[in-house]
Amino acid sequence: MIKNVIFIFLALVLVSCGKDSVPKPYGELRLEYPAPKYQKFENNCAYTFEYSDFAKITDAKRPCWYYLNYPKMKAKVFITYFPIKNDFVDHLKEAEKMVYEHTVKASSIDTKSFEYPEKKVFGNFYELKGQSASNLQFYVTDSTKHFVTGYLYFNTRPKPDSLAPAVNYIKQDMKHLLDTFEWKN
Repeated sequence: MIKNVIFIFLALVLVSCGKDSVPKPYGELRLEYPAPKYQKFENNCAYTFEYSDFAKITDAKRPCWYYLNYPKMKAKVFITYFPIKNDFVDHLKEAEKMVYEHTVKASSIDTKSFEYPEKKVFGNFYELKGQSASNLQFYVTDSTKHFVTGYLYFNTRPKPDSLAPAVNYIKQDMKHLLDTFEWKN
């Protein structure tokens, strides 16, 4: 009996001397994207710009409307064009309405105005934070003839932390697009 007690005692001592197991946190996927190389987008429309070779441009529903697709990110920037026909204020209100519809889910909306008077390019760039369906939006106009809008959408549920690397990458691309935006006439 004493042998059994000693054996059990030694077995417990040996088993209890191991390190405590600690649960490991879930690993996050680190997303890295290639450095962008920009190319000029030429079309039969009233505008042109440069975009990343990481994206592909496809036609949308109407003439001069396009999708700037980022297939590896499951994202697209929807670009629309409207000629101004005494309805500039209507286009401006519609663009702002599209931004502020997201106030229900967005935790904040950062607005940055930009202007390039030498190119007659004016507009606003919006960054929507939080669980908004669209994270980045912009409009560009010359205030007299042309009005272009752009909206970023992901083909996934809005998860700000998971989408942050892709949003930041596309944000830089959109800023470059706006910096190189020009009217043809």
